[in-house]
Amino acid sequence: MYTVYVLNSSSFNKIYIGYTSDIAQRMKSYNELSTKGWTVKFRPWELVYTETFEEKAGAMARERSLKTAKGREFIWLMIKKEK
Repeated sequence: MYTVYVLNSSSFNKIYIGYTSDIAQRMKSYNELSTKGWTVKFRPWELVYTETFEEKAGAMARERSLKTAKGREFIWLMIKKEK
């Protein structure tokens, strides 16, 4: 099982899109464990969207689609509706 996820750093107005087979561990890594990298600069991260897939290929394809201009527009509209 793979999860495509979207993180939001409302403090810095940033989003991050990825996929993983262990979302709980990935969130812990982003918000606590990591000491370097792009995501460390924009903590804290909030999980705002997820989709699950049986196959890795499906998760990778969905991640790519969310990283397009239309995908990012969908994400930002969703985040604005939550506020």
